[in-house]
Amino acid sequence: MMIGVADMLFADMAPRTPISAPLNEWLIQALDHSGLSQSALAELLDARVQKKIDRSIINKMTLGKRTISAEEMLLISEITGFDLPSDTARIATIAIAGKVGAGARVPVFDTYEKGDGPQIECPPGLSPHNIVAVEIEGDSMEPVYSAGDLLFYTRWSDGSVPSEAVGKRCVCECEEGLGWVKVVRPGRDHGTFDLHSFNDQTPTMYGVRLKWAAPIKLHWPAELARKV
Repeated sequence: MMIGVADMLFADMAPRTPISAPLNEWLIQALDHSGLSQSALAELLDARVQKKIDRSIINKMTLGKRTISAEEMLLISEITGFDLPSDTARIATIAIAGKVGAGARVPVFDTYEKGDGPQIECPPGLSPHNIVAVEIEGDSMEPVYSAGDLLFYTRWSDGSVPSEAVGKRCVCECEEGLGWVKVVRPGRDHGTFDLHSFNDQTPTMYGVRLKWAAPIKLHWPAELARKV
């Protein structure tokens, strides 16, 4: 079994004192240890992660109303100098951003408040850093992808379709805010793209303007996913 980057980092940062308290209590202890305010931690954390982190998010974490992902725990430990909990240090998780379709018009992205969506265990060999997952909706992508399957991708920024996305199977978002899983190809007009489906049952979408597109890094069947 391959070992992800996060696993190696966690192994190198084994805690000196085991902590069995819930994660929100661990965060409170980390803040006390560092002397940082919630606002200060939010600012430092926001600069190092892809999604927006503000004081309200940190407050939800301390109250146990918001999950703390493995990536966030690692960064909080680095920022505060406080050891990771021994019982969670080796569990790397990835957030599910929402659902995505191929033929149906599914408004998928930002289904959950930032960071409040379900978390799943990171698949072996995949680093959780800057990785997002979406869940397949419907059967319009059979037999390539099935309902409930998960697709992992890196969304670095809005408003861009990188050259490496062209000609690849991508998770993408159109200007209407709808999410799709398509093969992205250049459109006839400048700034547009043709979105090709995986089977003959769903017609090609021509001349679509995209907010962004991200190549799929990994397809994970639903029966292998472990939500935490």
